[in-house]
Amino acid sequence: MTQGAGQGPEVERTATLRDFRVPAYVHETGPYAESTHPGNAAPPLEDPLEHPEGYTPTQRDLPVINRGDTVQVTVDAEPDPAPQQATGQGPLFVVGDVHGYLDELISALQEKGLVDDAGHWCAGTARLWFLGDFTDRGPDGIGVIDLVMRLSAEAAAAGGYCKALMGNHELLLLGAKRFGDTPVNSGAGTATFQAAWLLNGGQKSDMDRLQDHHLQWMARLDAVEEVDGHLLVHSDTTAYLDYGDSIEAVNDTVRETITRNDADEVWDLFRKFTKRFSFRDEGGADAVRSLLDTYGGTRIVHGHSPIPYLLGEVGSEEGDDPQPSVEGPHVYAGGLAIAMDGGVTMAGKLLVQQLPLTD
Repeated sequence: MTQGAGQGPEVERTATLRDFRVPAYVHETGPYAESTHPGNAAPPLEDPLEHPEGYTPTQRDLPVINRGDTVQVTVDAEPDPAPQQATGQGPLFVVGDVHGYLDELISALQEKGLVDDAGHWCAGTARLWFLGDFTDRGPDGIGVIDLVMRLSAEAAAAGGYCKALMGNHELLLLGAKRFGDTPVNSGAGTATFQAAWLLNGGQKSDMDRLQDHHLQWMARLDAVEEVDGHLLVHSDTTAYLDYGDSIEAVNDTVRETITRNDADEVWDLFRKFTKRFSFRDEGGADAVRSLLDTYGGTRIVHGHSPIPYLLGEVGSEEGDDPQPSVEGPHVYAGGLAIAMDGGVTMAGKLLVQQLPLTD
């Protein structure tokens, strides 16, 4: 087992160059589809296209909840936390999808005793893993990345660590910055990263504040890790198997793909990392086992698919669903999978959870 080296696509929706419409197989329909948010800029096509083999789209759009002003965290160039000399490993925590909700993240970390009132690491030798998707849809994705980068330095100085995995929205933001409106072969016509980023909640404020060190940090993130018997990934998909038969091979292949800077290759990686729901319903446990048997671990822990979707609490055609009720992680697939995306973008909950679960 190796730890993340760089701690540090479900094409949810794409747009054609011809008419900026979204192929039906990647469009999340539903009552939020007419939102004026830039992530919902295009209506669904009247004539749905066939779904690509193995792809399962979500049934509706992920709405954006405006939460007001966010907490602004100052990132020191050289943070100087008080070192805590300790031996042995501390408790293990994981964080689900953040999507730019910085104030909710800080509150959740404070609740678990991981950061203090000023937002600095105070958990000593504890270990913290983020499961990806730091930006888009919410108000301050760059602030989230800055916080995670700072906590990584502070935790290391205290004898613990704070690390992160690659999510599909990291790939999307990287692609939008690097390739812009360069056409890519989406498998359903011509698309661009820039259009897909906007359609999936891209925030202009994030792009304006994006700097080289953010891009370098995202590009070096690992895709898969195994910690204390938990196989950590972002997406609930078996597409990771396409990139190698070991954790090291997958992480190396993903980084090499990004480094080659080929727009079509990065798009294909993004598309595969956006697949979802592989562990749900019939055959879900077998899909989980295929990953555990290949990469190790006894349980898989993922983000990406909001728990309300997995529980069937949202998605009616009428659009009168109650607000999702998420109190903690969702264990499913015969107890082999733990979902960590509490649906913060849809008035759910940003989850920070200590592992192992006591279920």
